[in-house]
Amino acid sequence: MHTSRRIALVDGLDTSYLEAGAGDPVVLLHGGEFGASAEFGWEQNLVALAARYRVLAPDLLGFGESAKVVDFVDGRGMRIRHLARFCDLLGVESAHFAGNSMGAIMLLTDATSEAPQLPICSMAIICGGGEIQQNRHFEALQRYDATLDGMRRIVTALFHDARYPNDADYVRRRYESSIAPGAWEAVAAARFRRPGVELAANPSSVRRYERIAVPTLVVEGRNDKLLPGGWAAEMATQIRGGRSVVINDAGHCPQIEQPTTVNQLLLDFFSRQKT
Repeated sequence: MHTSRRIALVDGLDTSYLEAGAGDPVVLLHGGEFGASAEFGWEQNLVALAARYRVLAPDLLGFGESAKVVDFVDGRGMRIRHLARFCDLLGVESAHFAGNSMGAIMLLTDATSEAPQLPICSMAIICGGGEIQQNRHFEALQRYDATLDGMRRIVTALFHDARYPNDADYVRRRYESSIAPGAWEAVAAARFRRPGVELAANPSSVRRYERIAVPTLVVEGRNDKLLPGGWAAEMATQIRGGRSVVINDAGHCPQIEQPTTVNQLLLDFFSRQKT
């Protein structure tokens, strides 16, 4: 199955995306760590999902090969509006969505809003939306210094299996992505705070989940170092018809660590829904 890298001009902003397969659309949203991209987030999943679907995996604004722009007032809202326009330009009127970490939080933010903008017919929330843990792994994500050692700490935070941070080639690939022109600056910008302004409490798990009107699957990595155990089941009980699954031997990115399990899970879930 061939995967193509394409560029769409969305409201004047270059938007890079991966595309594969044919059929009903599936849109994949990657996480928000330094060096993240559609390729890193979904390289283990694109081909399997494309066997049945038209798969679109965009580099979100500020990441990968997409435009390095930041909205300091409503960064998440800007990415959601941009993604909605991306779908519109590509003729996606209704799609299955899957998001990991930041991508999952984008889906939850839109689906629980008063006026959702994304053409979601069903969604899979993968390790996003629980109450983030304030620990050394979270600090590794927040205080990345654009070094190989710093990237190794990020990879350690994301994965359960030590083979990922011990894989020098994998760490270097992510490192090189993180220092591409504008990449570090765009992601670091989301962490900027004006001196004297207190950091607001993390509101990630406080949402109007009863507003979600589409079939929702919530996926938890049993060995996630960033989210507390049980968050997925707790969230799913607040969503009408929501379902939760825990993936063994997986950290914050189970679609990477356990791709066979997650691919089958997504294929089964999406096949039961209609676009």
